[in-house]
Amino acid sequence: MTSASGITPPLVESSPSKPRMRGTVRWGIVGAGNIANTFARDMTHVAHAEVAAVAARSLASASEFAKRHQISVAYEGYETLYSDPNVDAVYIATPHVLHACNAADALRAGKAVMCEKPITVSAAELKTLLGVARDQGNYLMEAMWTWFLPAFQKAQKWIADGEIGELIHVKADFGFPMTYDPASRAYNPELAGGCLLDTGIYPIAIARLFTNRAPTTIDVVARYAPNGVDDDVVMTFDYGNCVASLATSFRRKLPNIAYLIGTAGFIAIPDFWRAEECYLHRQDVSVRSFRDSRSGSGFEFQIASASEDILQGRRQSAIVPHSASLAFQQDMDRVRSQFAS
Repeated sequence: MTSASGITPPLVESSPSKPRMRGTVRWGIVGAGNIANTFARDMTHVAHAEVAAVAARSLASASEFAKRHQISVAYEGYETLYSDPNVDAVYIATPHVLHACNAADALRAGKAVMCEKPITVSAAELKTLLGVARDQGNYLMEAMWTWFLPAFQKAQKWIADGEIGELIHVKADFGFPMTYDPASRAYNPELAGGCLLDTGIYPIAIARLFTNRAPTTIDVVARYAPNGVDDDVVMTFDYGNCVASLATSFRRKLPNIAYLIGTAGFIAIPDFWRAEECYLHRQDVSVRSFRDSRSGSGFEFQIASASEDILQGRRQSAIVPHSASLAFQQDMDRVRSQFAS
């Protein structure tokens, strides 16, 4: 195994296995698209959770999804799933613009909710949704799966242990080519299309995770698809003693690497949005590495964490609390305020 810089590291650490828990959380999936498939596949690697039902706009889609993943119940429409007494928690995997409504409906039906990112499309919308969660007394978490990955937990520990000195620069980008189609979800403004909400939330979330505060200033260079939807965004977040250089794009494949640069070294996290590994460097030499021992795609870590929260009666995640989700939205609101009108 080689590091991101092509150097073979001398030490490899692996993540410990998670202990089994008592009890099972019965999940219902809302939406039958690609990301819902990943959720269902990775559920098989979580000991204290299972998928009990799936709902889609059409019964044919829900039934095909249920057959593929050996789910016993398929519903046409979402309300029937929300009212199912055999469903404890709901995973929302619909288009961005529907997240707030779907999540609120599930919360009002008494379900715990994990909602795909972005959990809403603005800070104001999220504040309203958080009010629903508070009033209903139910669990709500944004599915920012990157924050649950063992590689990020290892990187956080290295920084806390002083391995890179003082953090002075965060670099992160996430982009891949998306063929322009104004009717597609990615480019449709009525479905909250655009690369900022779709992929830009990843580097923004990484900057927030490692700085743990709002930037004092944000500078943005954005480019747009023919219909005006953002399809290439470069951002500089200035924190005073630290700067984050962030980018997202539908125009081209970006390196998709995160760098955490300090006064004494740096950490490289390849494919950071789905990271399996990270590398600690002193100058150009990789002195330590970590690789997780996942069985699935990486969703299993957030599923296990949320399921444990629900079994323990918690109202929010300690890893991705409501305050973090609100911070993502506030940062994206500030970025969008610099878009061309």
